[in-house]
Amino acid sequence: MEQKVDRLILRARGIAVLRGVLDSPAAQDLLSLLEILGQERPDPARLSETFGRLWEELATESGNLLPDSWQSHLVERILEDENPFSLGAERGELSPGVTEQARRDLRALQALFEFDGETLLRLIEDRFPELSGLWVPWTDQTRNEEYSLRQEIARKLKAAGDWGECVEMFARHFALGGTGIFGRYRAFRWRERTLVPIENPDSVRLETLITYESEREPLVENTKRLLAGAPAHHVLLYGPPGTGKSSTVKAIANEYASAGLRLVEVAKEDLGELPQVLGALRDRGPRFIVFVDDLSFEEHEVEYKTLKALLEGTAERPPDNVRLYATSNRRNIVRERFSEREDDVHARDTEQEKFSLAARFGLRLSFPAPDQRRYLQIVTGLARQRGIDIPEEDIRERALLWDRWHAGRSGRTARQFVDELEADNLT
Repeated sequence: MEQKVDRLILRARGIAVLRGVLDSPAAQDLLSLLEILGQERPDPARLSETFGRLWEELATESGNLLPDSWQSHLVERILEDENPFSLGAERGELSPGVTEQARRDLRALQALFEFDGETLLRLIEDRFPELSGLWVPWTDQTRNEEYSLRQEIARKLKAAGDWGECVEMFARHFALGGTGIFGRYRAFRWRERTLVPIENPDSVRLETLITYESEREPLVENTKRLLAGAPAHHVLLYGPPGTGKSSTVKAIANEYASAGLRLVEVAKEDLGELPQVLGALRDRGPRFIVFVDDLSFEEHEVEYKTLKALLEGTAERPPDNVRLYATSNRRNIVRERFSEREDDVHARDTEQEKFSLAARFGLRLSFPAPDQRRYLQIVTGLARQRGIDIPEEDIRERALLWDRWHAGRSGRTARQFVDELEADNLT
């Protein structure tokens, strides 16, 4: 036993390309635990303290790729660690030497993967019967993982006889979905000059959006082109508030997250930092939608000039893997006043400069306010989705009354009506 553990520890300490995988506190404690078990006369107090700390570290993590917490942790570390192999695969620049070393490192990591909670507890209790019954295995059979692709990789690893043969699978995964935070999260905000993951992004899906199919279709096709590496447009979605423009962008991001699409939300006040945003996304494996919601500028705001640089480019070519999707309540994003035409000697030039911002979006999609027929379609569709058991005629009649009492007919007012309807139906 001691010789086997000593050999395993020696090989784990020699991991090269994937060295960062074992930098986590949990991994270091597992290695320490194995070193203690490999000693001729292990210290039971030190062993007990190390195992208890390891158990706590695994229990506080949100990872849930596999039922066993250590195995789940190790797979997540492989998927998320930024190293010469994962970054090289993401950029399509893998050298044969790095690939071969990653193959050997994976075999060393597989030996550590075998020490699930039950195996470790059995080893500990065999050496120290007085510790029997102190801990339960760190397994949770009810856990589930949202990213089906990551879960599929975890299952394949658990069933694999030789992790070295899985190196190509990892390379394909990193090339598609990226590594680091891009491998774990699908949506981000740009805040204080850095990308901040969104832990719980809006889960809206295309199949739950009612009507506006013809308005959405060009955006779906454009996104497919972006994912395929074909020429794709920057897109402006414009129309009255509440017509589903933002929901459409978020639903598309959710729909194609497993295909390597990521959403990066940038506030209007941060548009001056777009060069830094693009620098963080350039040459990464995933495809990115830079999402600017409710975009508009007053006549005195000049941030739109930074946006024009992204849409048309400067001396530096915009990244091929990034496209801007913006929503606005009006097509002319920069507000214009009649007084400007009177005061500006070159009024036509000024007008053309401001209108040219919208013109630089290769794809401009209008989301009109719903007429009565579409409004009622949205209402009845939402009511069916929520399982509201009220005759459709009654729903329509009450929806029309709601429309008269509230300002404007839109998808948002339809949702608000169904919220009210659902609350009344529950009380």
